[in-house]
Amino acid sequence: MQNLFHGFNYSKAFNGTPKQRLTVIPLAIDHVLAQEKGKERLFQHVNELSQAFALAVPNPEALELKDEVGFFQSVKAAMAKATASEGKMTEELDSAINQIVSKAVASDQVIDIYAASGIKTPDISILSDDFLAEVKTMPQKNLALEMLRKLLSDEIKVRKKNNLIQSKTFSEMLEKTIRAYQNRTLQTAQVIAELIDLAKDMKKAHGRGEKLGLTDDELAFYDALEVNDSAVKVLGDQVLCKIAKELTSTLRNNVTIDWEKKENVRARLRIMVKNLLKKYDYPPDKRVEAIKTVLEQTELLAQNWTSQGA
Repeated sequence: MQNLFHGFNYSKAFNGTPKQRLTVIPLAIDHVLAQEKGKERLFQHVNELSQAFALAVPNPEALELKDEVGFFQSVKAAMAKATASEGKMTEELDSAINQIVSKAVASDQVIDIYAASGIKTPDISILSDDFLAEVKTMPQKNLALEMLRKLLSDEIKVRKKNNLIQSKTFSEMLEKTIRAYQNRTLQTAQVIAELIDLAKDMKKAHGRGEKLGLTDDELAFYDALEVNDSAVKVLGDQVLCKIAKELTSTLRNNVTIDWEKKENVRARLRIMVKNLLKKYDYPPDKRVEAIKTVLEQTELLAQNWTSQGA
């Protein structure tokens, strides 16, 4: 633990004002994230320290360290909340240890990492412009990067439930940016700028359906039609929107429970999609891939449709 926090003075966590005790947490996280595999090392060390502390309590020598143990646990908890999760943590073990440790450790409060970082009331549901502007000016750049990474990952997970193309596109863009950062081809400030641009692109994509007069389901099929392909673009938005609406209505009315396991139902749906694309003169050389993508998109939406009594 000493190596991780070498050169970082966290004494304010114990003897500072309430504001100083709160703001030292994001500074500590930023310090750790600046190091190679800092997050993984912190999690491992805090887990090991917590287990050792739990076994040693109520030994007086162990109790002398309770404030530091509480501080390290607070840093870990705040980091877990604010950064992208990589692999499933041993939550049950953590919970059991924390129950023991909390009896001896005084600092058992939940840290609001946004407030502690100086962000007032973040509107993170759609990554608002105000929120992104505040993140951009955060002095803790490593923490800002990880917060954006987590929020974008969470937003992509939400879209993955109903929009195949958007989730795939934005996931690839996020991975490309993070890979460049990990390979040290981009500096932290550059990565933050790219992630903010990505967030803005995601926000624009979120509002496209309303501009086109499409529901979320209809927009998902619109995106599945490969609308950015030059051969498809010539059809124009009006025709593509008509196709998307008919696809949504036709597929919703013909999807059955466990349809993906019934080849005869899949074959019928495939023919319906093929005929619909042909009806609107969808480019013949693009139809095979479009049909495949549309059926994959249908799989995402089918569960909701059938549960709603489509």
